Amino acid sequence: VQLQASGGGLVQAGGSLRLSCAASGRIFSSYAMGWFRQAPGKERDVVAAIDWRGSNTYYADSAKGRFTISRDNAKNTVYLQMNSLKPEDTAVYYCAADAYYRNIYSNSGINYWGKGTQVTVSS
Repeated sequence: VQLQASGGGLVQAGGSLRLSCAASGRIFSSYAMGWFRQAPGKERDVVAAIDWRGSNTYYADSAKGRFTISRDNAKNTVYLQMNSLKPEDTAVYYCAADAYYRNIYSNSGINYWGKGTQVTVSS
């Protein structure tokens, strides 16, 4: 599985962005997916996760109520809609895939990572 994230950019506080992660490979629809972020000097943390069917989702506390993860298996794409952005959301955002949903939401043993996309929120 190869992953390509896009949609990052510079936005003012309170604004919105939608990140996309396109996956190659015919087995995408059977993989759990997630979004992660890493700010300078910090560890990479999970932001949101979604299981292979899209029936279960997980959000970090910082994302609850503002971010929405979704997927379109027909398009091999997972999305992260980010609303009410704050300066502390500034980070490089990565998408990831794994056969096990628990690996994604626990940020452990994840097999596939995409390159990141920068999100910068100005105050």
